[in-house]
Amino acid sequence: MAVSIGIEKVVKTFGAFTALKEVSVAIEPGELFFLLGPSGCGKTTLLRCIAGFHTPDAGRILIGERDVTSLPPYKRDTGMMFQSYALWPHMTLAENVAFGLEMRKVPKAEMRRRVMEALERVHLGDRAKKRPNQLSGGQQQRVALARALVIEPQCLLLDEPLSNLDAKLRLEMRGEIRRICKQVGLTAVYVTHDQKEALSIADRLAVMRDGVIEQIGTPEAVYRTPVNRFVAGFIGEGNFIEGHVEGTGAGGARVATAFGVFSAARVPAGIAAGERVALCVRPESVRFDRPAADAPNVLRGRYQQSVYLGEVAQHMIDLPANGEVCQTFKAFELNPLAGRDRAGEPAEVWVEPEQVIVTRC
Repeated sequence: MAVSIGIEKVVKTFGAFTALKEVSVAIEPGELFFLLGPSGCGKTTLLRCIAGFHTPDAGRILIGERDVTSLPPYKRDTGMMFQSYALWPHMTLAENVAFGLEMRKVPKAEMRRRVMEALERVHLGDRAKKRPNQLSGGQQQRVALARALVIEPQCLLLDEPLSNLDAKLRLEMRGEIRRICKQVGLTAVYVTHDQKEALSIADRLAVMRDGVIEQIGTPEAVYRTPVNRFVAGFIGEGNFIEGHVEGTGAGGARVATAFGVFSAARVPAGIAAGERVALCVRPESVRFDRPAADAPNVLRGRYQQSVYLGEVAQHMIDLPANGEVCQTFKAFELNPLAGRDRAGEPAEVWVEPEQVIVTRC
């Protein structure tokens, strides 16, 4: 049965450096939960605290109803999957997967059954007698996943498990990990710096910075309604235009910028007139069709560069203010009809108010 994971005001220091600053999060049973953030933000430290490799200086960690804060890793009933496959090269796949069961003194008949079930689950049942060097990187990672699953843990902890795979294998394994976690009914905590990885398979994710959690939510909520400029810039790409709020109301907000007054359909709670904000415009939300005379949020400039990528053309547009180029704006033209470079040509694009994200600076 899937279990919840509770992290309550966890603090972890290394000498004078505080890696985690009273971090709290509740992970639901059966949830695939991602910890995301730049290097040094504390995501791996938090995962290692859950696993038992680090002991918090303050706070509690619960797995289900058990307080495991002071328990060693082998008493926490968790499975761990690392960046490296960490497979024994002299052992067969079946022997690698069985290793944790041998440490637990599982009877041989049950061990054989569970090993084969685990290998079948990752589609490697016919390779049980092969050795790791006879497999591709993706297959080796499947073996590492089977080894983590075979002990039937209450939760699965994954530390950037796909970072050593090429792009094609990463895409393949993303879906496999989600499929297996849902099939088995496992609660999983997954650390990554790959935004697309998190957005594509997470149930919920937490964005971390400097030892604190900036935002927790579903991938769509974090992408569409980031709580601040840091989250908006870390999850996906964004153009940021600073300005001050002229007014707010039922229709959203009006924000004065160097490029004119912008209309935004949504405004975060607590933002009032006169406040300094940063508008985030995702490159894919820019419209290239000719705006109507009364269209909102029209940007006029000049194409600096155009790159044709097949399904999308990536344009860099120089935006002038006071007669000088003061910002370069990135825009994606989806399904472009022509691949020509527009460099030097005038540009006129616009953004619907629903696509303008207002963030705190």
